[in-house]
Amino acid sequence: MADKLHFSLVSPARELFSGAVDHVIAPGTEGEFGVLVNHAPFMTTLKNGVVRVLEGDTVKMRIYVRGGFADVTPAGLTILAEEARNLENVTAADVDGEIEAVRMKLLALDAGDTKRVALELQITYLEGLRAALAS
Repeated sequence: MADKLHFSLVSPARELFSGAVDHVIAPGTEGEFGVLVNHAPFMTTLKNGVVRVLEGDTVKMRIYVRGGFADVTPAGLTILAEEARNLENVTAADVDGEIEAVRMKLLALDAGDTKRVALELQITYLEGLRAALAS
């Protein structure tokens, strides 16, 4: 397996993936980047977006992440995401329902409530997730 990259993607809720892959493309805050086996070490922050896991030229998995960090070491690539969802396990209807539920919570808050920022960020994340499902 020397010709494969060890890739692990972890969120606070659980480990979404761990295994050997050919190539990973991730949404860095400085731009999208790809990692292959034996890549030079680096660490970067991530923005909301889709992490694509490839076998050969074929995308085998798409995971939508909400920020986080990517760490490339000689051992492989580890992504620590604030939140992550495998796009195979999500429907547009599910996301629409989540957006509506968060909007209802937001409407129930006073204008100065400190929880507003977190809820607005959650809506932004869910809208991005919804858009990723359509692409």
